[in-house]
Amino acid sequence: MPCPHHFAANVSWLFSEVDSLPQRVDAAACAGFQAVEVAWPYDTEATELNKVLEKYGMELVLINTPPGNKERGELGLGADPKQRAEFRRGLEQAVQYAKAVHCKRIHLMAGRVPTGLDRTTVAMEMEATFIENLKYAADVLSKEGIMGLIEPINTRITDPRYFLNTPHQAVKILQQVDRPNLKLQLDLFHWQIMDGNLTQNITNYFPLIGHVQVAQVPNRNEPDSPGEINYSYIFKLLETLGYQGYIGCEYTPKGNTIDGLGWLRTQRTEH
Repeated sequence: MPCPHHFAANVSWLFSEVDSLPQRVDAAACAGFQAVEVAWPYDTEATELNKVLEKYGMELVLINTPPGNKERGELGLGADPKQRAEFRRGLEQAVQYAKAVHCKRIHLMAGRVPTGLDRTTVAMEMEATFIENLKYAADVLSKEGIMGLIEPINTRITDPRYFLNTPHQAVKILQQVDRPNLKLQLDLFHWQIMDGNLTQNITNYFPLIGHVQVAQVPNRNEPDSPGEINYSYIFKLLETLGYQGYIGCEYTPKGNTIDGLGWLRTQRTEH
């Protein structure tokens, strides 16, 4: 089985030794990666990014929808009832960029509970908004052959106000949206923090999983750094289940990025 060979460097996190996005893609290619993912590539012209991707025959496998206004504390707009129009504009921007760089997956960011509002008070309205926006997005993406992804982000360490925060909440929403081109983004860092029970959750939700990301818990460093997750076991589990997608390396290197890739070299030699 191909898994766990398909690793993608998240160049929003890795290769910070160089500054520009094209330079980071270049560094990832030189480190042996054949694929990359990036949160928000929009400050880089698509033609410029395409040039370096084509140079190495690399694939850009994932981008996010725009975060919104970071100065206002926004981190995605999908579930914000007052930002429907802005979400759709951001979706259009993401789709056009994805098409230009041949990216086939877009993370549709739910966003945060608005400042000053109580989560329990607005939860139902935000969920209804997110479902409405996801149905709209799914129809747009299906015309372009792009997969949409939703990702629970933990509220215990990373982002206390993020709306979508557990795998169970995400699955419930996906079931209500009921579109074949919308899938679950399994970030093991977030899943472990919010719920643990990884074997059962991965197995039960496997048919819905469209992308995987890895980092150790609790410090979000390399998968082989000290922490709570046994990644050798997790990679074997994914392989046994038949996962054939990409595994995004979305972690903070403890030191130099290259020096921290020993775990990846081990994976490659074992398969």
